[in-house]
Amino acid sequence: MQTTVSVIIPSYNRRHTLARAIDSVLTQQYEAHEIIVVDDGSTDDTAQWLSSHYSQVSLICQANKGVSAARNAGISSATGEWIALLDSDDCWFPQKLSTQLQLLQQQPDIRLCHSEEHWIRSGKRVNPMNKHQKSGGWIFQQCLPLCAISPSASLIKKCVFDELGGFDESLPACEDYDYWLRLCSREPVAFCSDALIQKFGGHDDQLSKQHWGMDRFRLKALANLLRNHLESTFLRPDDYQAAVQTFNSKLSIYCDGAIKRNRHEHVAELRERYGDILSLAL
Repeated sequence: MQTTVSVIIPSYNRRHTLARAIDSVLTQQYEAHEIIVVDDGSTDDTAQWLSSHYSQVSLICQANKGVSAARNAGISSATGEWIALLDSDDCWFPQKLSTQLQLLQQQPDIRLCHSEEHWIRSGKRVNPMNKHQKSGGWIFQQCLPLCAISPSASLIKKCVFDELGGFDESLPACEDYDYWLRLCSREPVAFCSDALIQKFGGHDDQLSKQHWGMDRFRLKALANLLRNHLESTFLRPDDYQAAVQTFNSKLSIYCDGAIKRNRHEHVAELRERYGDILSLAL
């Protein structure tokens, strides 16, 4: 029986990049079972354009709720065994799905596979810094500083979302950072060292450009992880220590920056909100 892959593409006012993303799925060496585009309240006539140009794509329209809610809506309606996420401003190389599925056949217990990527910034190829280096296996500690997996490079077994839940809809950004922490704290992942996607950046509507102080969202994700661990103890001892250390370090740096900007009330609010985490002993 052929493995079925559902492709989920959330989109908000990205009609100008959607064709590139969808075409990269349609030209895959391994045919996707379905392509689901979730129009997250776009005002650029995305839905009408899709109906006219890509009738084979399943379309979900919803009021603007953010990328997490859009992904979750697509995942909930998906019928494939595997979920392949694709951001509407990225695209895949033709061998993306076939290469990952071949790799997963060799590691049948693995439920997430990601890959290397090419970065395109303002139309030019750039090399990522060492801190963005990708790998496989037990990569939880690698996920602590920054997001270590690109959503567009991921292929995830659908049952994972049944067990761990969906993306956190209360996070306007760093929702992928949060999800990879939750998943990679519990199991290893597979990694393909070949670049299988092109990741585009440098445009004004990137989430990282729309929100200041991205570490405030990472702090919330880390705090949620540690609180969940205190309830059900799933982190390995060294991972727990690394998570607490990362939280303390990020909070200290973030608060130092806020103090320099005379935002003392904000610092006091954070220390009160995360007092239980700050009290954790290593």
